[in-house]
Amino acid sequence: MQDRELLELAAKAAGYQVEWVKNSGCYYRCEEEIGREQWDPLEDDGDALRLAVKLRITPRVHLQGYSVAVTAQCIVDSYTEICGDDEMAATRRAIVRAAAEIGKNI
Repeated sequence: MQDRELLELAAKAAGYQVEWVKNSGCYYRCEEEIGREQWDPLEDDGDALRLAVKLRITPRVHLQGYSVAVTAQCIVDSYTEICGDDEMAATRRAIVRAAAEIGKNI
């Protein structure tokens, strides 16, 4: 699944209204209480954490195996990403993948 589709499904799962802005190449979250702000949980730790909390997604970092796994209360599967040199990027991607799976089932 491409990043844009992952982000669209993750936003759907969280109940966020997002719009793709082609000129900037990113999504913006448009909500009355926050206005319009860039939204990219694949790149932004804060966006990923807010998404995880909202959807009850729990990250687990396996330091010895160099991977990150996440689980969500409403889905049985676990989503694992290889960390490589960037544990944070792997954690964000695993959170978004789990959120996208939730969004697919809505």
